[in-house]
Amino acid sequence: MGDPRGFIKFARKDGGYRPLNERIDDYGEVEQTLNDNDRREQASRCMDCGIPFCHWACPVGSKIPEWQDALFKGDYKLASDILHSTNSFPEFTGRICPNPCEKSCVLAIHNEAVTIRENEAAIIEKAFELGFIQPRIPKIRTGKKVAVIGSGPAGLSVADLLNQHGHSVTVFEKDEAVGGLLRFGIPDFKLNKKVIDRRIALFVEEGIEFKTECNVGIDIKGKQLLTNYDAVVLTIGAMKPRDLTVEGRDLNGVHFAMEFLTQQNRIIRGFDFSKTERLSAKGKNVLVIGGGDTGSDCVGTSNRQKANHITQIEILPKPPANRAPGNPWPYWPTVLKTSSSHEEGCDRKWSLSTKRFIGENGKLKQAELIEVKWDKDEKGQWIMKEIEGSNFTIDVDLALLSMGFVHAIHEGLVKELGLELDQRGNLKIDTQYKTSVDKVFAAGDAASGASLVVTSINNGRIAAENVHEYLTRK
Repeated sequence: MGDPRGFIKFARKDGGYRPLNERIDDYGEVEQTLNDNDRREQASRCMDCGIPFCHWACPVGSKIPEWQDALFKGDYKLASDILHSTNSFPEFTGRICPNPCEKSCVLAIHNEAVTIRENEAAIIEKAFELGFIQPRIPKIRTGKKVAVIGSGPAGLSVADLLNQHGHSVTVFEKDEAVGGLLRFGIPDFKLNKKVIDRRIALFVEEGIEFKTECNVGIDIKGKQLLTNYDAVVLTIGAMKPRDLTVEGRDLNGVHFAMEFLTQQNRIIRGFDFSKTERLSAKGKNVLVIGGGDTGSDCVGTSNRQKANHITQIEILPKPPANRAPGNPWPYWPTVLKTSSSHEEGCDRKWSLSTKRFIGENGKLKQAELIEVKWDKDEKGQWIMKEIEGSNFTIDVDLALLSMGFVHAIHEGLVKELGLELDQRGNLKIDTQYKTSVDKVFAAGDAASGASLVVTSINNGRIAAENVHEYLTRK
């Protein structure tokens, strides 16, 4: 590496967040960035480890030591090229990835990991600024046509690689704009949607065709695509949310988290909700059920909508502040995570289950919660037990269910094509990412179940190479 003693000379330095009293009044990205000199100093902290565990932990296998060294030397072109060699969208992962690479950094043993994710975002923005990222128009076309259904991270990754191989790619998206949950699920304060638009504009110049507001299976039949295309790749996500079947679930005021988040993202896009029910947390007591990232996004959005009070509950116990003995480095740390949204104001509670929702004249007014404990049975499996007599109620005007997703939507395309499913309801694929129907492949959350954006990007890349091999052999 350029400076083998950089990790000794310089401490970890984060960009940090914009001031709290400023950011909760808008939907601009909350993260700040360091200047170029600070970034290069941070890159110098990469230790040139004998075994780069950061590379091992990254779902896309990012060549982190190599591009950190290029950043340290100020070679943004090389750093960008190395990033793109394993990831079509460093600008996405540089903003929203939970950075498993940093958790596995050797310096993380002392809680001083290299700032990998922030450096990644800085490199790609500098590369765009300097004009290093330009359309890569394929010189030869194979004559093969591929339909990609869904324009989330997996679908875009599939489309990018297949287009670069010279195949003609058409991406079908049911919503009015490209991006999937990147566009309509992740709040703008985490990912500015102009970042997506910039990349899509490049793809259009490179020859990828996008058809929005086209719900395959309804607006156009899947069998028609099988006739018109040489291969079809399903990247439809795992959009079936996990529901809560308790008394009062049908009350006005109980909604899935994605209803709430996608609506706010559309409002920022300028969508007119004057003729549609507008979900708003303004002046309300909000209950967020689920302690993951989606729940955190609900907290941040509720704060910006000026909620009266926000409570977030999680059915699992409160994680420890530091790694437990059975959770060693370099594996993912199961520790307490406090997001920028939590810092903006939220009452967080753990080991709580929802017993029922209580309403008046059809409207949600309260929620009854109960404390739970977790024990292992004789087989060593964790089981949950309610603590008798621990029930209590809280005032709630808006309850948001953010308990994850179970599998892809089966109605429509999946049933039309008669695709085989696995035991969890995901699209069943083989080692070549083929489904049970000839010419049909699947990738991303639709096949693996709900996962990280960076994992979906990687699955899309692998699927694309398998589709390319199939088309070449064919």
